[in-house]
Amino acid sequence: MANEQFKTTIGGQALIEGILMRGPEKQCIVVRGPEGLVVKEEKLKLIKDRYPLLGLPLIRGSVTFLDSMVKGVKALMFSADYFPEEAGAEEPSRFEQWLDKKLGNEKMEKAVIALSVVMAVCFSIGLFMLLPTFLASFVERVTDSVLVRNLVDAVLRIAIFMTYMIAVSRMKDIRRTFSYHGAEHKTIFCYEKGLELTVDNVRMQSKHHPRCGTSFLLIVIIVAILINTVIFSLFPVDNVFLRMLVQLLLLPLVVGITYEFNRYVGGHDNPVTNFLARPGLWMQNFTTFEPDDSMMEVAIEALKRVIPAEKGKDQW
Repeated sequence: MANEQFKTTIGGQALIEGILMRGPEKQCIVVRGPEGLVVKEEKLKLIKDRYPLLGLPLIRGSVTFLDSMVKGVKALMFSADYFPEEAGAEEPSRFEQWLDKKLGNEKMEKAVIALSVVMAVCFSIGLFMLLPTFLASFVERVTDSVLVRNLVDAVLRIAIFMTYMIAVSRMKDIRRTFSYHGAEHKTIFCYEKGLELTVDNVRMQSKHHPRCGTSFLLIVIIVAILINTVIFSLFPVDNVFLRMLVQLLLLPLVVGITYEFNRYVGGHDNPVTNFLARPGLWMQNFTTFEPDDSMMEVAIEALKRVIPAEKGKDQW
């Protein structure tokens, strides 16, 4: 590999004892199972290739986000199959047995994936967006100032989000998954620097990556705060539930703007973009930990398998 630095579009996701790497042509899941590494490769089928309209700026953000969530849940379910269950695990309930009998394994899996994605989206929106707006409405008993209400809403959003991330990062199993997240970042950095993909070379790299997908959530919250502040300052809405509805309607725009922001910041290297990337890098202190050698081996194997044969095809 030539020692030539560049920015790659290859990205990844930490799994249960494994990593998903996604390149321009295919994705690869590598899990460290009881008997060694388990590898699953598959070609990517992008919806924007079938419907070019969905690949346009501002629209592609929501499409890409949902597509990544679906593929991510599938990968997590795959990795969970190789994660040893605790002794004394309960047998499937009658309801689960009935679903399996009626739907079959394949339909059952699709139903679980769809339900998981819907629940994850609803949980995130409810906890990080709607709940702060509802709680901020109580300041109206003290003041009629829209500015104060918007400020309290913004502070609550950031506080709830950071409290949640810090609490989750302290969980033992999640912390190990976040270490795989660090292995993913280090391996991509090593590849972008044109170094040979070895554990020694990967170990030297930073675990903080400016194009981290999990930083996306923090930027979504910041963009939502800015848009909501402008909208509700220009067009005050007194009813808290109506404000929630407006936020839901604005969400695709928020995600679209955030996606374009991340693409721009990730594709440029200058004082301005480096400054804009700092909030996401700071948040990685809670979502990315140092990996051990075995984790880096998994990340290296996954990355090698998604590097395109045509040089430069994964150029950012």
